[in-house]
Amino acid sequence: MAHDSTYKIPSITHTQEKKIRNVGFEMEFIGLDLIQTTAVVEQVFSGRRIKESSAACVVAVEGLGDFTIEVDWHFLKQKAAQQNQARPGDWLDLLSQAAALLVPMEVVCPPISVSELDRLDPLVKALHRAGARGTQDSIIAAYGVHINTEIPNLDVSCLSAYLRAFSLLQWWLVDTHQVDFARRLSPYIDLYPEAYLQQLFSRALPDQNQIQDDYLHYNASRNRALDLLPLLAHMDADQVHNAVADIKIKARPAFHYRLPDCQIDKPGWSLAHPWNTWWVVEELAQRPDDLQDLAGQFLAMHRPLLGVSRSDWTALMSRWLHDHGLA
Repeated sequence: MAHDSTYKIPSITHTQEKKIRNVGFEMEFIGLDLIQTTAVVEQVFSGRRIKESSAACVVAVEGLGDFTIEVDWHFLKQKAAQQNQARPGDWLDLLSQAAALLVPMEVVCPPISVSELDRLDPLVKALHRAGARGTQDSIIAAYGVHINTEIPNLDVSCLSAYLRAFSLLQWWLVDTHQVDFARRLSPYIDLYPEAYLQQLFSRALPDQNQIQDDYLHYNASRNRALDLLPLLAHMDADQVHNAVADIKIKARPAFHYRLPDCQIDKPGWSLAHPWNTWWVVEELAQRPDDLQDLAGQFLAMHRPLLGVSRSDWTALMSRWLHDHGLA
């Protein structure tokens, strides 16, 4: 597949406070260990290492912010934190090196202006040259790319529009991203259940409490293709933490999109590919009349006991997006 290297700009580029929207990327891969990955980040951006342990390093980059590089293994990170290591050099380092064979590395990029996302391209290319391998390298791989896109504003109508746009597109997104079969079977990127979609599309003018109550009732887990828990926690931390006892939930005014594979080992691949697919959600969210019409069509296609045909709905969305210049 040919990959588009140009990052599409969404219609809404600024927040309600007139600030440029930011996007944060997280990349998971194998093939490199913590030391090798950190060295690549330092070299590409002339960065300065400001924190390190056997499980994680932080590299400060002038003009961009802090990049966090870590072994994506909670046990190792917890032990390293307990040791409070200043320098590597004990059994944790051996464990970290062994983990690199099976446990993915994760590079968490700082939030970057939506108009400057191509500043990450040199890092992706350098990691590719260094030997980073993506999702399809292993039949048990469940790692990918996460996109954290700042919400334009916290108004209930904005949140509802994005939620509806993603929900209408979620089946189409899986096919368009060509999500690896192993990741589809994993519990980490579950789609919203159809019962939740029926509830979501049936509410004409939901208020903030209804949106949060419905979401937490059907999706009380971080393991969703579009994880709204960080955003909902930013709005009401107590409600989220009462429903989901997970210390990994970090409140922030952003969507946490977890669906795309990491194809860093493929020549020519860049973060523009997963971003440009998320862009379709961005654009559909700005079409309130179309959201209402499509939601009505989804409800009308419901069949007793069987629900909505996934293949039929995906075909309908593909035609609609093509006809409206979004795909």
